Amino acid sequence: MNTVVSPAALMAATQESEVALTVQPVVLAGGSGTRLWPLSREHCPKQLIDLLDGESLLEATVRRIGGVFASSAQSDAAAAQTVRKAAPIVVSSEDLRHLTADRLGRSSMAARFVFEPVARNTAPALTVAALAAQGEADPILVAMPADHLIADCAAFATALEEAVQHAARGAIVTLGVPPQRAETGYGYIGAGKALGASGARAIERFVEKPDAERAAAYVASGDYLWNSGIFVVRASVWLTAITNSRPLIAAQCKAAFTGAKVDADGTVHLERAALALCPSDSIDYAVMESLGADAQFNETPAGVVVPLRSGWSDVGAWDAVWQVSQKDASGNVARGRVLLEDTTDTFAHSDGRLVACVGVHGVVVVETADAVLVAAKDRVQDVKAIVGKLKAQKNGIASQHRRVERPWGWYDSVDQGERFQVKRIVVKPGGRLSLQMHHHRAEHWIVVRGTALVTRGEETLLLSENESTYIPLGMTHRLENPGKTPLELIEVQSGGYLGEDDIVRFDDQYGRVQ
Repeated sequence: MNTVVSPAALMAATQESEVALTVQPVVLAGGSGTRLWPLSREHCPKQLIDLLDGESLLEATVRRIGGVFASSAQSDAAAAQTVRKAAPIVVSSEDLRHLTADRLGRSSMAARFVFEPVARNTAPALTVAALAAQGEADPILVAMPADHLIADCAAFATALEEAVQHAARGAIVTLGVPPQRAETGYGYIGAGKALGASGARAIERFVEKPDAERAAAYVASGDYLWNSGIFVVRASVWLTAITNSRPLIAAQCKAAFTGAKVDADGTVHLERAALALCPSDSIDYAVMESLGADAQFNETPAGVVVPLRSGWSDVGAWDAVWQVSQKDASGNVARGRVLLEDTTDTFAHSDGRLVACVGVHGVVVVETADAVLVAAKDRVQDVKAIVGKLKAQKNGIASQHRRVERPWGWYDSVDQGERFQVKRIVVKPGGRLSLQMHHHRAEHWIVVRGTALVTRGEETLLLSENESTYIPLGMTHRLENPGKTPLELIEVQSGGYLGEDDIVRFDDQYGRVQ
């Protein structure tokens, strides 16, 4: 167990010359991103969509951490120690496991995965990551959200190397962003005593999203920074802190990890029943608010904040996306099929159809195949309320796109009406749907490109372009792509109920059989 230290002790501490540190990146990728609806949905949230420059925020996060501690020769703050960096641990939802792995797989990025069967916020996520990292000789965890943007990677690396040195001495460290304005949408960190000349300071207090008056006072004081949500701490220090402050979280995370299913590649699937009993709490509420002058439990480790001057954004809403995007001379951001006339300070995004804006100012327009958002740019935080209303109406548009990605490929629901639905289905080379049946619908399959291997009851069929087959209600069936090019077909469903939950799986190579 690490010795508890004070900020004064951190200032006086000297680095040991031949000590190796293991840094364990932890990417927290379980968010829902509801304020970026309709592009971000519950089943394909903002960290997984290609929001900026054709790359998902998850990929950008893992790529960014890959550039830090790239060699043993670090900045002056870390020069006396050899730093070993482990492959990132990505903590995400079990429901998003295939999309999460796919995003990193398409970029050939190595990672270890821990999947949660139920969402329990960031404190439990970091706790199970600390448990998963214990084999790395008490590493220093560098925990960061998967859905943030950092423009200056060099500045990020410098701040992170500084934070690691404080964490090596037993502190819980966070990166704080010098505030650019009186923002009410962020948490704030009150900074106290300076810890040397690097800019690091002792944490006095954490403050959750303040009102406008308090936010303005914090910015004017010069002693508050925005909470970036990036934390650096030894695994053992975190486990001790969470046990002291939230013992039930610590106990249930340990039970969920102990009872987890571990795949051959090391992927961890946490045990559902234990995690379901774990309270949902954030890192801020569970531990960080108990540091510094407002400490709520005894013998807390020191809290340290290191300034992060790197062009940070949480990309939390459409105004933030507009802010970080390249604009034209009139302050507009246009993506996809967009035409603008006499328009200023506007964000317009089209996934397919033409979007035309005439004579508007400060507007956000986002078009997708099944929904269009139009909002004043200064009201985009309220998009979350629209998503809430859709969920209350049990409207699937809140959680699912019309085009739905699956581990074998994707499908697009192109038309539907009373007792019928038409889908365009694309199966990747080698892709294989589950062996399944339906209680309430029959299906016609028409191949329009590629070759399909079809299991239909007891028979097996090989279908080529312009050939078709019929799957009666209740018949066991499977679709496969044995070729080297994508298989594309049109599926016509008919029946009294056409929901996706009318699937009984008997066998599935992607582990979806319950």
